[in-house]
Amino acid sequence: MSMFKKILIANRGEIACRIIRTAQALGYRTVAVYSEADARALHVALADEAVCIGPAPVRESYLNVAALLAAARSTGADAVHPGYGFLSENDGFAQACLDAGLVFIGPDPQAILKMGNKAGAKRLMLAAGVPCVPGYQGTDQSDATLLTKAAEIGFPIMVKAAAGGGGRGMRLVEHPQDLAVALVSARSEAGNAFGSEELILERAVMEPRHVEIQVFGDQHGHIIHLGERDCSIQRRHQKVFEEAPSPAVTPELRAQMGAAAVAAARTVNYVGAGTVEFLLDREGRFYFLEMNTRLQVEHPVTECITGLDLVAWQIAVARGEPLPLTQEQVQLNGHAIEVRLYAEDPYAGFLPQSGDVALWSPPTGEGVRVDHGLASGQTVSPHYDPMIAKIIAHGATRDEARRRLIGALQRTRLLGLPHNRAFLEAVASHPAFAAGETTTAFIAQHFGAAALVRPQPDSLALALAGTLWFEASATPVAAAPWRSSGPARWPMLIGEGEHRHAVHITVTGAHRYTLEVGAALHHVTLSGRQGECLHLIADGVQQHAAAVFAGGVLHLELGDLSASFEDLTYDPPAAAAGSAESRVLAPMNGRVLAVDVQPGDTVTKGQRLVVLEAMKMEHQLLVRRDGVVDQVAVRAGDQVATRALLVSLVEQPD
Repeated sequence: MSMFKKILIANRGEIACRIIRTAQALGYRTVAVYSEADARALHVALADEAVCIGPAPVRESYLNVAALLAAARSTGADAVHPGYGFLSENDGFAQACLDAGLVFIGPDPQAILKMGNKAGAKRLMLAAGVPCVPGYQGTDQSDATLLTKAAEIGFPIMVKAAAGGGGRGMRLVEHPQDLAVALVSARSEAGNAFGSEELILERAVMEPRHVEIQVFGDQHGHIIHLGERDCSIQRRHQKVFEEAPSPAVTPELRAQMGAAAVAAARTVNYVGAGTVEFLLDREGRFYFLEMNTRLQVEHPVTECITGLDLVAWQIAVARGEPLPLTQEQVQLNGHAIEVRLYAEDPYAGFLPQSGDVALWSPPTGEGVRVDHGLASGQTVSPHYDPMIAKIIAHGATRDEARRRLIGALQRTRLLGLPHNRAFLEAVASHPAFAAGETTTAFIAQHFGAAALVRPQPDSLALALAGTLWFEASATPVAAAPWRSSGPARWPMLIGEGEHRHAVHITVTGAHRYTLEVGAALHHVTLSGRQGECLHLIADGVQQHAAAVFAGGVLHLELGDLSASFEDLTYDPPAAAAGSAESRVLAPMNGRVLAVDVQPGDTVTKGQRLVVLEAMKMEHQLLVRRDGVVDQVAVRAGDQVATRALLVSLVEQPD
């Protein structure tokens, strides 16, 4: 029996907070680690002790094994929980913890090593008789071999990074002539993300469901499964929705997939929490995808339907205790759905976003759970994953869980930076989702670029923005709203993004206004405020909104709209900034990986100009019209801020 009293959590954000809460509830002291960028983070405040382990870049902090071990030594921690991501599936880190005399709350390093490489894991599964997608997972990584093997496998084909996951280093190739380019870009992203350029090839299973089995093993040879999760709704090969149980899995299929998952775990004598992921095709055939040797992001839905605390199980197993249940004792009750709240812009290709959180107010209610590590005033850093919270709803039936989820999303308040809350609500409300018709093609089929149209502020939103700016102006206007000829009518200029809106406001009483926005006329009364929550009467209808001023900007949420407004009434006219198509700006904070052009180059629409790395992904920035490069404002290795100039163009001469 391994005895320990203090657990260091080698992670950050919501998973660090989630582990800390369970560990403290079980009577363990906890140690948080943090980068300089996370000094004010919630997980730091929750832990009993906290140690700074380096600057913001992950390689200098959360991936710095020496700094993590030093933090354990300095605080007297005798166990380490890796969470997920970062070093959670790094066999070298697990071994280093053991060598330092620490209990690693996770599987044996050899199990991590064997399952951490997709090529090696697939060879193991084939030997164990677990169904696998036809493909190539050999050691010869030459282009010639990969091109030959792809032709043998048949197109469409998936190119995958052997050493990682999360959609990085993954490319769908539908035509043979596109494979060579896909190999180059997949190797580049895999090398940057995982330190290995090894690739595997698999026949693409078109429009499958992504179904995974939660397995658990102990040090006494017991391995069981806790049912399945359906994680089919994805963008950029990253999960957005997860639910348990899967709408497509029958009890018979669950037993078959569960047995295969247990067999997969048994091949490496697995101990602790793990997940075996499968692709499920339309005919009900399933294929091994990979095994994640750690706790999954989506573990809360399994906890909801089983009533178990999987982190508590991890800690108990690490102590040497046997699993508390047998397979026959596992019960699944009700349905649970989880969504990932991302700092990203769904209307710009789901590009990750960073910035300051002006307001964060998570929802509460029956059957609602929120896992997060966020607080108002906190900065969402470009150095880390853009997922900032998980919103989970549990109900007796799938539809009850779905309706509770929609209500929870509607009560979620996040202001200050773009996010995907409205998109998540739209997906949960979609008839196909309500019917359980989810595959990995769901977003592409139902929420393509044509369907994802950015909500624009209507005249009422502009009227409310004008009202709030007017009340915040601290001028004598509000105190003396009358002239001898009647109530004063004041002009305002409200800015929203690159748009400018003329608004005229007339004070008709205490916190009562009439506003003209173009041809529209609105009557607004601010009837009350509780913190950032506003109660108003707009054109005779009582409504609720959320608003906060931060950094000279009004952040406003009204219905499905979340937007930011400036008062430009007294600003001088802006100088002409040139055509937007002539300037390529950074869509987010990030680091420049490559610059493909130089001044004087002739470029054509769609040509790659710059490769930017932000929030664990590579983003290719393309030219939007033909022209000639006038200025290149960055070099490879530069850190850039949102909307920083990268490249400017001039017209191509006739």
